[in-house]
Amino acid sequence: MTVLQEGMGLGMDVRQSIAAWERVVEVSSASGRVVALPSAATACVEAAGADGLGVSVITSGEIRTVVYAADERSHRLEDAQLVAGEGPCTEAYRLRRIVDVDVQSVSEQWPVFMRLAGELGIRRVVALPLLVGGGVPVGAMDVYHTTPGPLGPADRDKLQAYARILALLTLDSHPALIGWEQAAPATGPVGYPPVVHQAAGTAAEASNVTVSEALARMRAHAFRHQQLLNDVAHDILARRLRLEEERDTPG
Repeated sequence: MTVLQEGMGLGMDVRQSIAAWERVVEVSSASGRVVALPSAATACVEAAGADGLGVSVITSGEIRTVVYAADERSHRLEDAQLVAGEGPCTEAYRLRRIVDVDVQSVSEQWPVFMRLAGELGIRRVVALPLLVGGGVPVGAMDVYHTTPGPLGPADRDKLQAYARILALLTLDSHPALIGWEQAAPATGPVGYPPVVHQAAGTAAEASNVTVSEALARMRAHAFRHQQLLNDVAHDILARRLRLEEERDTPG
């Protein structure tokens, strides 16, 4: 894994930033949509020659939520980091640096995420913090590649330009993130979307266990069955699934 030491946004090539904005506008116009997070993400994927992209945000420095995924594979990879509570996305947010990861070389560092990434054909992940204002992180984005390769200076500048755009458009679509003072980068984000907490409470009551134990069972079920944690939560709330200690029982 390589953590690039240059501060995000410092000395960024203005031309890269202008070119990135122009491309985002072109993508939006071609699709007949307003300039927003999806068109910026599409432009970023094309510019980076990537095979996927995911964006996660931090609410009050605690709850991480996947707000954009280029495709189902990207969504599963983002959700895997939420389930495991760690990964390049969290590392980029915590350090406020680009994290460039060769999947095959760091499989022991984030075993849950890296195992899934390998199974899905991902060979390299470049994670960047989404920074606003004076470098305040509101989330992070992961750029996924199916082929390995070094991240050169030009590639880094280009991704930084798009990360800045995605940060602003993410903030525009999620104004609740303006609670910047709570998004301290000293530690990685923890916690889950509200629906997961609701399901954990429901599962705890149904099985007469603590909420922590219920959440652990939900995470284990999601990993074992390769499901999104949110989907497991919705199944529990809809009474389609009951989690037991030794087995999972349909509702």
